[in-house]
Amino acid sequence: MNRTWLAVVVAALFEVSWVIGLKHADSFWEWGGTIIALAVSFCLMIMASRSLPAGTVYAVFVGLGTAGTVIAEILLYGAEIHALKIAMIGLLLLGVIGLKLLSKEGTKEGRAK
Repeated sequence: MNRTWLAVVVAALFEVSWVIGLKHADSFWEWGGTIIALAVSFCLMIMASRSLPAGTVYAVFVGLGTAGTVIAEILLYGAEIHALKIAMIGLLLLGVIGLKLLSKEGTKEGRAK
């Protein structure tokens, strides 16, 4: 994994943070952290889209963020676990991996496809 894809993964981790913050933040500091996480996640995603196809970056960013948020809600806040929910997260992650494997980096062809 190169730096650009690492930026997408880190952006998705920050996305998980701000999404959870929107639901659970109660204090000034929690809201401040939520806003910082939001800004960092979008800055990293925008930087990654300069050398990777924007649609692929966005799909991977949202897919990893969605899966991460669901998993975090289960682990941190005791959300219900359903076999179908876990299966859908697995399917989502397979799609994200497929997009990453099919994307070409830093070429005009990669940006056009």
